[in-house]
Amino acid sequence: MARVTRDFLSVDDLDSTELTALLDLSTKVKASPGEYRDRLRDVSVALIFEKPSTRTRVSFEVAVASLGGYPLALSSLDLQLGRGETIEDTGRVLSRYVQAVVLRTFGQERLELLARAAEVPVVNALSDFEHPCQCLADLLTIREVRGTLAGLTFAYVGDGNNVAHSLLLGGAKCGMHMRVATPLGFEPIPQVVQRAERIAEETGGTVAILHEPAEAAKDADVLYTDVWASMGQEGEADERALMFTNYRIDQALVETAAEDVVIMHCLPAHRGQEITDEVIDGPHSVVWDQAENRLHSQKALLLWLLDRT
Repeated sequence: MARVTRDFLSVDDLDSTELTALLDLSTKVKASPGEYRDRLRDVSVALIFEKPSTRTRVSFEVAVASLGGYPLALSSLDLQLGRGETIEDTGRVLSRYVQAVVLRTFGQERLELLARAAEVPVVNALSDFEHPCQCLADLLTIREVRGTLAGLTFAYVGDGNNVAHSLLLGGAKCGMHMRVATPLGFEPIPQVVQRAERIAEETGGTVAILHEPAEAAKDADVLYTDVWASMGQEGEADERALMFTNYRIDQALVETAAEDVVIMHCLPAHRGQEITDEVIDGPHSVVWDQAENRLHSQKALLLWLLDRT
C-alpha cells in the first residue's frame, strides 16, 4: 500500500496556504485549549531526542498529553539505535506501536531515511539543516504582535544556521522581506537562499543576504538572533566569538530598527554574546512569548498531521 501520510521535515513541506491555515489553527488552539483536550485520545507519539533539549522536549510532551495522547520520550540510548540498529528499521518498528514520530537529531538525512521507512507522520524537532517547529512558533508570535506578516521587514543577525534556513523559507512564504546578516563564510547555504528567493517572487516578499548588521536592522520590524555556536559546534565557540563580535543585538542596533521593533531569540541565549541583557529583558522583547508558542503551534501541527482538527 502506498504511503499517504504527511511529514513535517522542512518548512517547505507546507505551501503558503497550508502554512497560513496552520497558524490560524495554532491561534484557535491557544485561545480555546479545552476544545481540543481529547483530540489525540488513543494516540501515542514517540519523541526521540538525539540532542539535548529544553523547550522542544517539554513543549512536545505537554502538547501530546494536553491533547489527550500519550507522549513517549526517548533518547537514542533508550533505543537499539544506540547499539547500531538502523534508523529505517527503527521507523518500521515504531510505526507498529505509535501514530507519529518526532525526532531531534543531527543530519537531515536521518529524518529523511526515517520518514521513508515509517508508515506514520515524522516531525523534524530540529536538525542541523532546519528547525521548522521553531519557525512556526516564531511566525505565530510575530502575527500576534503585529497583526500580519506580509510586508514586514525581518532582520536576522548572526550565524546562517538551521534556524536561519527555516526562517528564510517561512518568512518568504508569508510575503515578508527577509534580511540575513552574517560574517563572511557563515551565510545560509545557497540552495536555501535560492529556494527562498523563488518563493518570495510568488508571494511579494524579498530575500537579502548581507554582512553588515546595521544594514540588515535598518527600519526592520523584527530583529532576530540565535547562538553563535550551535550544538555540535562547541569546539568552535571561542573562534566564533571573535568572528561574531559585531553580530550582537544590543541597544545601539535596536535603535537602528523601527520604533516598535520586535526582538526575538529562539533560546537558549548566551547573554552578553549574541544579545545583551537590556535587550532580551527589554520592552521590545517577545522571547518568552516565542517559547510559549512552541506549545501551541506544535499542538496544531500534530492535530493537522494526524487529521484530528
